Amino acid sequence: MKTLFVTDLDGTLLTKDEIVSAYSRERLNRLIGAGMLFTFATARSALSAYRAVEGVNINGPVILYNGGLIYNYTTHETLRSILFGEEEKWHVYSVLREHGILPLVFGARVKEKERVAYLAGRESFGIRRYLVRRAGDARLEAVQSEEELLAGYIFYFKCIGPREQLEQAWNILKYDPRYICIFHQEKYQNDFWMEISPREATKANAVRALRERMGVEKVVCFGDTSNDSDMFDVCEEKYAVMNADAWLKEKATGVIGYCEEDGVAKWLEAHAGV
Repeated sequence: MKTLFVTDLDGTLLTKDEIVSAYSRERLNRLIGAGMLFTFATARSALSAYRAVEGVNINGPVILYNGGLIYNYTTHETLRSILFGEEEKWHVYSVLREHGILPLVFGARVKEKERVAYLAGRESFGIRRYLVRRAGDARLEAVQSEEELLAGYIFYFKCIGPREQLEQAWNILKYDPRYICIFHQEKYQNDFWMEISPREATKANAVRALRERMGVEKVVCFGDTSNDSDMFDVCEEKYAVMNADAWLKEKATGVIGYCEEDGVAKWLEAHAGV
């Protein structure tokens, strides 16, 4: 049976240092070299994800922005993208502005050139830290107006800030059937993140698309928190790492080792069958 293995990154495959450990990298590359089909599904962008998994020989298209993009890891080609309509993107932005939230806006003025736009000089503390950590990223674009911020194609809003502020907007957007709105604490800081995508941009739908594109009969996935839940629903087997949310463990086929202890790589070494 042709099987695809799909892992979340943060809190699942990656350590707290936001990297793949040397142990996991060596084991994964050996299994991939022997024929294992392996990829990841993450909220990260291509650049951020590539930095985190550097040295791992990913051999399938990757899922980015929680399902907003499917990307060819080798050719750097976007294979599938889910975009906001004009009315939808302006409605999201109006709700955020009502609550004093200025987001990072992920999209492109033209489809071939991705950008991450923000209003210059009006960044929150959390967004400033995000920008500092990604200094040199050619996608970052400081703009001067809301019209520039929302120009072109948009597939993802990222908001970073205190829980109370973001939660107010989340309690509005989460009930709107046009959107997927994920709200959670940032893995490595005290800030909270809110991520908003079009309704069809889910890890589950992206996994379905990969299954068809790659002609696989079985998908096995790994995860740790809320943005992995829908992916668990469409995979034949799903495994939660030991540090996962308790409710996700209840949905899982089984519970494996901690992300800090190479849980994914050790499970694959024992069970991938290559």
